[in-house]
Amino acid sequence: MLEATNLHYAYVIDQPVLQGVSLSVPSNTVAYLLGHNGCGKTTLLEILGGVRAPQRGEVRLDGDDIHALPAHRRAQRVGLVPQLHTPVFAYSVRELILMGRTPYLKLLGTPGRADYEVADAAIEQVGLTHLRHRAYTELSGGERQLAMIARGLAQQTDVLLLDEPTAHLDPRNQRLVLETVVALAERSVSFVISSHNPNSALLYAGQVIVMKGGCIVADGLPADVLTEDTLTQAYDMPVEVIYNADRVARAVIPRRSNGSGTNGSGAKLGAPGGIDSFARVG
Repeated sequence: MLEATNLHYAYVIDQPVLQGVSLSVPSNTVAYLLGHNGCGKTTLLEILGGVRAPQRGEVRLDGDDIHALPAHRRAQRVGLVPQLHTPVFAYSVRELILMGRTPYLKLLGTPGRADYEVADAAIEQVGLTHLRHRAYTELSGGERQLAMIARGLAQQTDVLLLDEPTAHLDPRNQRLVLETVVALAERSVSFVISSHNPNSALLYAGQVIVMKGGCIVADGLPADVLTEDTLTQAYDMPVEVIYNADRVARAVIPRRSNGSGTNGSGAKLGAPGGIDSFARVG
């Protein structure tokens, strides 16, 4: 169980980024963080991962305050996969994933046989065995994301935090990454995913947390949270939820305000900023 209580954070005095944020993510859960740019999602992930300390509040994992743990112990419990990762050297996929074993090595220590076995198992879990000796710099965007997830798995953490894991990926690679995440969550790892895509949350989340202005405005099951009222409030734009004949939500789109082929902001449907950019299903 990952729990955050009354988190506050500000980069500039009197301009809070997080204001009294509290949440609870059970084990074996895929939780989505939704909200517009600047609402505090990435800052929250960094605090949940121990990269940044809250100015008020605490984060606990199974009752342990993660910010009170030594760095190597914290890295054994929680992993953070950033949105963008620019390699500085053409490490092989196996070498990159082996870096996830760092929290378990002694000072100046080198990986042993057991570490290689864990790394190879992580590679197999995400389906990259055939690319294990390929240079990371030669992978596609989706393959890189899977490699980074595998590196997190090699840490053998209880929770993996993913910041926009499908950003800039085509629909096929979006699906590949998210199907892998769901399969892994069913086995052993909880995921907290920051995203701009409510449709991915609709398809893959077990829990949805919606943020606005540094606060949580909704938290619960996708069917209860991904409503027109909640999303319209969170994104400051009219939103429509499309349901099938059984009243199961199937898609989230901007609501058209007229019949002119534009959405409420005047953008043409299918153009950047229009329906395709918001309702892309991964």
